[in-house]
Amino acid sequence: MTQVSPAQSAEKPAWLDPATKPFIRVEGVTKNFNGFTAVDNVDLEIYQGELFAILGGSGCGKTTLLRILAGFERPTSGRILIDGADMTAVPPYERPVNMMFQSYAVFPHMTVEKNVAYGLKKEGAPKAEIQTRVKEMLELVQLDGFAERKPHQLSGGQRQRVALARALVKRPKVLLLDEPLAALDKKLREHTQFELMNIQDQIGVTFIVVTHDQDEAMTLATRIAVMQAGRFIQCGTPKEIYEYPVNRYVADFFGTINLFEGTVSRVEGEGMEVECGAIDAMVKAKSFETIQPNTRLTIAVRPEKISITKEPPDHNDKSVLKGVVWDLGYHGNLSIYRVKTDSGVIVQVSAQNRIRSAERVLEWDDVVYLSWDVQSSVVLTE
Repeated sequence: MTQVSPAQSAEKPAWLDPATKPFIRVEGVTKNFNGFTAVDNVDLEIYQGELFAILGGSGCGKTTLLRILAGFERPTSGRILIDGADMTAVPPYERPVNMMFQSYAVFPHMTVEKNVAYGLKKEGAPKAEIQTRVKEMLELVQLDGFAERKPHQLSGGQRQRVALARALVKRPKVLLLDEPLAALDKKLREHTQFELMNIQDQIGVTFIVVTHDQDEAMTLATRIAVMQAGRFIQCGTPKEIYEYPVNRYVADFFGTINLFEGTVSRVEGEGMEVECGAIDAMVKAKSFETIQPNTRLTIAVRPEKISITKEPPDHNDKSVLKGVVWDLGYHGNLSIYRVKTDSGVIVQVSAQNRIRSAERVLEWDDVVYLSWDVQSSVVLTE
């Protein structure tokens, strides 16, 4: 029977319900290495049943924080609580936590069955219980017909599932995953993402995934914490972070985005007009913050929010640029256009290929108009 995690089953998400207590608390955690601060006074709350992603570039501190959660590193200051218990000084083998490493670290001389059973045997679990739990795990990860195979007889995706089964067979309260899909090719990685989500949903264990892959985090996670230089910059659902980034770093880190610097020339209620000199255009935007005229800021626009046409748009509430198709790329389901504006700035646009045709709608050097709605202009003051 499929279990639904508390983070997903409530009418509103657990993190928005004041009555729900966090399952994991990271309180003021700092980690210093010989004068270098890898994790800088971070606070974080994760709820039971979440598939939570910590996302950031290389060296941002995300793996160090994961190792602190696992107990492999002791924080310089701060504390970690899991299910109400202070785990800060508890050794790894006594924590209700297991960790799946990027390399998977399966034992090459053991069969799949013995790999999965290893942790239970080390704990001295009864033989009958080991057999039952290993069988359950192999069925869960769809490897029940592979019990007698050795790791070298498996594909990369199957070895990944062996490592997952071995980590879950001990029934941890929290599973930590360090770049779990990095070793897989693109197509297998995409397939395995959904498998991982389904397994997590069935067992209801809280997953914390560390990754540098934005697409992976957005596909997997209930929420994402974006990390930079040892600190969390923004925490929210994938949609919140993609559509409402708090600053230029987050906006630019997630996917592709066009960034236009400008000066606010007029404000009327939530609406404003921003003079963007680099593209020689007046861009329309909305902001819930109070922004004064003459404020310098950045307007961010996602490529998929921009319409590209050969004829000028007829709506007055849109921002409009004129240019020529400088580059184009066909990606099957969509086409990517790099348009050079009259001022020389390159703007990227992505358009869905909705009509089946062997002919291109637009060609190199075509004169085009780019336009987007006022709601699509993201106002960034940082």
